[in-house]
Amino acid sequence: MADITVDSDFLRRFEAGLDPLHPERSVIPAQVLGYGEISTVIAMEGGDPNLVYKRMPLFHSEAEAAAYAQLYNDSQAVYADIGVQTAPGAMVWFAAENGRYTVIYLAQQKLPVHAIANKTVHQLDAAAALTLFAAVLGELQKVFAFNETNRGQVEVGFDGQLSNWAVADLDPAVGGLPDPVQLVYFDTNSPLLRKNGAEQLNAEIFLRSAPSFLVGLLKRLYLEEITTRYYDPRKVVIDLLGNLYKEQRPELIPDLVGLSNEYFAGRSGFSPITPEEVERYYREDAFIWRLYLSSRRLDRTLHRLWGKPYIHILPGKIKR
Repeated sequence: MADITVDSDFLRRFEAGLDPLHPERSVIPAQVLGYGEISTVIAMEGGDPNLVYKRMPLFHSEAEAAAYAQLYNDSQAVYADIGVQTAPGAMVWFAAENGRYTVIYLAQQKLPVHAIANKTVHQLDAAAALTLFAAVLGELQKVFAFNETNRGQVEVGFDGQLSNWAVADLDPAVGGLPDPVQLVYFDTNSPLLRKNGAEQLNAEIFLRSAPSFLVGLLKRLYLEEITTRYYDPRKVVIDLLGNLYKEQRPELIPDLVGLSNEYFAGRSGFSPITPEEVERYYREDAFIWRLYLSSRRLDRTLHRLWGKPYIHILPGKIKR
């Protein structure tokens, strides 16, 4: 794995001058490249052009952030044991100037946009999309097999969506996929890891950016589901399939459902998936996230009306 060198002083200056509402208007202007459940992917003017930065301002103390960074390193070691190739990265953390929170940035090797699998799939015919999907299933099989072998000792939670993978050595000038398809996993900043059956990640971190008026409800209804579903092979695959609605390729789902059922036939607890089940899952998931994002926007407006700073960067309209 290549070493990542991070200019922490540059990141401190960026954070101190960040405009969360308009990142492009920050003292050091920034471009938002993407969003995760708890992070924002950013490229800054004057920063290393070979890196992107995932910002996670969710920590109460530097000690809590340091523990999170250690968990990130532990999970990277597990990925290496499993045989899943990950994008190189390094975490840095520091207290914000206002002293009210500690922010983590994960600096990660920048990957070509055309190689991100959810972008790649838009350029593929049905046969090539099937090949790409089969490659993802092959990587998931490594994770599932590792967890099954190490049940009760060390297990990793895994989000296998296309948007979390890059196709290595993809040349857009050639067209199609390389042979063989090799994938790089880069959604490493939410390290779900169980040791001796106990989740190592403080799952409440997922709620740190939630509106205060929703935290109690989300904690009761969804917090356990947010973490446990990524340890369930069947739910991981359904989530992967459902994401094709968001990527505007639902016509692929029937064939990919068949491929998934064939791939994992006989695996304990993996009953056949149906296209109708995938559609129901996606509709429910999309509704929940639309409602959640609307609530966060309301929370941001309330902060502004009350004259309080809002430290989170929210996504714009997401096409679904």
